[in-house]
Amino acid sequence: MNRIEACFAELRRHGGKALIPYITAGDPDGPTTVRLALEFEKRGADLVELGVPFSDPLADGTTIQRASQRALEGGTTLRAVLGWAGQIRQASQIPLVLMSYVNPLLMMGAGAFAAAAREAGVDGLIVPDLPPEEAGELLAANDAAGVATIFLAAPTSPPERLRLIAEASRGYIYYVSLKGVTGARAALPGGVRDAVRTLRALTAKPVAVGFGIATPEQAAEVAAVADGVIVGSAIVDQVERLRGRADLVEQVGVFVEGFVRALRLAPPVA
Repeated sequence: MNRIEACFAELRRHGGKALIPYITAGDPDGPTTVRLALEFEKRGADLVELGVPFSDPLADGTTIQRASQRALEGGTTLRAVLGWAGQIRQASQIPLVLMSYVNPLLMMGAGAFAAAAREAGVDGLIVPDLPPEEAGELLAANDAAGVATIFLAAPTSPPERLRLIAEASRGYIYYVSLKGVTGARAALPGGVRDAVRTLRALTAKPVAVGFGIATPEQAAEVAAVADGVIVGSAIVDQVERLRGRADLVEQVGVFVEGFVRALRLAPPVA
């Protein structure tokens, strides 16, 4: 059982829900990325997703596109992100998940990535543009290294595809709550509850919901049915707004803590 599985198992024993904050690694810089991850743990986050910046982030909206561009201009690479993950791991046992598009992984090589991820203490990998049908080599390398490969399920996924995604996913399943790209939304789309229930009928693996969750109230609404809630663009917005300020890490931590409190008050998974 790796850190992701242990985390969800412990939460389930106590009826808790996972808060999974996302940040774009390297925005505004590497040391701040490390400090933010550790601050999130201090504030009560359960897992942390580190986004590997990419020049053509097809699944991401303008907020994360801007963050990725800033990080790339600052020299961030996949190997740099792995290095920062290693620094986080030296100070913490919080589960760490990388989100990367497939091109940087192909350039590094599946085996080399899996070995480096294991060495850095990375627990999971999400690849938004890699379907399970084409993930055999990476999945096998990650399995051998003990790195969970997490696949995305979408509102448009038919039942047979949901079953395939559930079987292929390790650690948890990432359910995309809306049709379109990432980005904070004023309201959650309808159908999330039914979709998550459909997934939960297919698998005992945890289901975490992301894309579009902007407020603690929305997070609590999702947590009423899901095992975890992923908050990305809303946090990256805060990082962008606070760039250059000495209290950036503290203030983003306060923002994340609001989601933690909301999830602690959420009802048990239905």
